[in-house]
Amino acid sequence: MAKRDYYEVLGVSKSASPEEIKKAYRKLALKYHPDKNPDDKETEEKFKEAAEAYDVLSSPEKKQRYDQFGHAGMGGAGNFGGAGMSMEDIFSQFGDLFGGGGGFFGGFGGGQQRQQVNRGSNLRLKVELTLEEIAKGVEKKLKVKKYTACNSCHGNGEKNGNSHTTCSECNGTGQVTRIQNTLLGRMQTTSSCPVCNGQGKVIKERCPDCNGEGIVRGEEVISVKIPAGVYEGLQLSVSGKGNAARRGGINGDLLVLIKEKEHPDLMRDGNDLLYNLFISIPDAILGASAEIPTLDGKVKVSIEKGTQSGKILRLRKKGLPNIEGYGVGDLLIKVNVFIPKDISSEEEKIMEKLEKSPNFDTAHVEREKGFFQKVKSFFSE
Repeated sequence: MAKRDYYEVLGVSKSASPEEIKKAYRKLALKYHPDKNPDDKETEEKFKEAAEAYDVLSSPEKKQRYDQFGHAGMGGAGNFGGAGMSMEDIFSQFGDLFGGGGGFFGGFGGGQQRQQVNRGSNLRLKVELTLEEIAKGVEKKLKVKKYTACNSCHGNGEKNGNSHTTCSECNGTGQVTRIQNTLLGRMQTTSSCPVCNGQGKVIKERCPDCNGEGIVRGEEVISVKIPAGVYEGLQLSVSGKGNAARRGGINGDLLVLIKEKEHPDLMRDGNDLLYNLFISIPDAILGASAEIPTLDGKVKVSIEKGTQSGKILRLRKKGLPNIEGYGVGDLLIKVNVFIPKDISSEEEKIMEKLEKSPNFDTAHVEREKGFFQKVKSFFSE
């Protein structure tokens, strides 16, 4: 099933302010909150969908990427983006938005107290790609040094994986509620339990291998599918492949920054590729053929008689695919007539004869206005 547009999910326009986005999400979260709709899978999915939309549209960086590339820019291919948020992801990521202490939802949510869930930090790394890899998409295996779950305790920090008691302070809820008498009347506040740090349990014996943290330094080989059409500076997110969280929490994400390798012959301009072709004076006058490198092999192009220096030839769909799937760019060839600096005495005599020929008189040549502006739009000088 295709993903719905995030603006459609929240019922806001693209020009909506952060406050309007927050207000729209609050309304949906109240409507579909699991405390209000217990054991209702349909509303739970709508709750997750709204949370995913809010996660993207409330972040200026993610929102900008989504506005430009849609779901593909958020990682529509493979494991990228914030897709498939679990309930644990939502409650952990938004923190106090679901508490009972008068936070984001004005006190709603007290019917089902939730333990605090740790979240691992994100990891960032660069991946260098050739234009050939960008053209077709590629799968990269990356060896990443990171925090991983401790094998001895299975990530919960307890000796032998089972050595804890229920916290007596919060009775396992991870939260404590206090009632205070104030000038405005009795006020109730809910906060994370200070004894168990919101975990709801207290470790009796710590795992000796991780000292009770549940994580150790290690490394993992991660397979990352990179879609075709990515570009320099684009950041892709691989969900759950960052640092492991303390004591069985939610893993962070792996953020992959795209870097392009310089191609020996071709330059990139958006989805188009650019190539500088040099031909001799005789070839420009008499016409010829030339081999042009492309990303999938060489092709021959014809040089017409009388081709002028600076002429642009176009090979359709020999460029790069659009990351959103909207077609393929072209290969643009700028023809440059090569003028030798040193010539022989015999060549010089030939040139002197040609100079006197009417066909080589430049007085009648019409100057094309805006020529350099045209060339500049295709190539960097």
